[in-house]
Amino acid sequence: MITPLLGRDHLDHGGLERLIEHILAGGVHGLFILGTSGEAPCLSHELRRQVVTRVCRQVAGRVPVLVGITDTSLSEAIAIARHSADAGAQGLVTAAPYYFPAGQPELIEFVRLLVPELPLPLYLYNMPQMTKTQFDPETIKQLVDIPGIIGLKDSSADLRYFGQLVEVAKTRPDWRILVGPEHLLVDTMRIGGHGGVNGGAQIEPRLFVNLYEAVKRNDAARVSELQQRLLKLGAIYRVGHHASAVIKGMKCALSLLGICDDTMAEPMRKFNAPERAKVRAVLVELGLVK
Repeated sequence: MITPLLGRDHLDHGGLERLIEHILAGGVHGLFILGTSGEAPCLSHELRRQVVTRVCRQVAGRVPVLVGITDTSLSEAIAIARHSADAGAQGLVTAAPYYFPAGQPELIEFVRLLVPELPLPLYLYNMPQMTKTQFDPETIKQLVDIPGIIGLKDSSADLRYFGQLVEVAKTRPDWRILVGPEHLLVDTMRIGGHGGVNGGAQIEPRLFVNLYEAVKRNDAARVSELQQRLLKLGAIYRVGHHASAVIKGMKCALSLLGICDDTMAEPMRKFNAPERAKVRAVLVELGLVK
């Protein structure tokens, strides 16, 4: 889920409320806040706590809320984890600490230090584009038996790697392997993945829920139909040309839908009129706006 903002460290409270209800009305199975789409590394720790408190209060147990605790500081990660538990979240998510690229032994040490301090179950988050390292399959083999870890979200867009994770997870039946890049939802589920944590589900949640269910019941015709729509929606991510383009596309689309403001966390800036027109054209083609 994105973090709706009105300015520096200024949460768009009305937008956040509308966004949550819009997503839940589409039948999603859970919310993941303060991840990459949530711009968490660009937000103050105080604002992150506000987001956690407000989301958990509004969701009120209707679906699980997972909170991203990724941080360069182990102490800050543990602090937001404890706040999340107090607020009513059901799970936590961490990518590798960023800035200093961790080697695999350091990743193992990081996880083994972190997990005993956490009050909630943890998903690992493989996001090598942002963290400059990945959780290698051999590393996951050494972590899969830790009771406090319950799965992994992979945003590497590497199907071969994802398949290796699926094989490792077979040794732990309660582990879940989820995919980030939404265009790979169908492919990853077909090789044993359990679902997706997909940003596009904020824009058209029912599309993603229907696609997930169609894959589960092996309805090939319906999968093909919905996948084509998903790929058309994905054009909003290619309007910009920087690492922030995906988030800008999502925020712009949600703004055009009248759900929340599209202000980005500084120093990033929202789309200007020409880019906004391109996002609108995609939404018009899909019948989401007039």
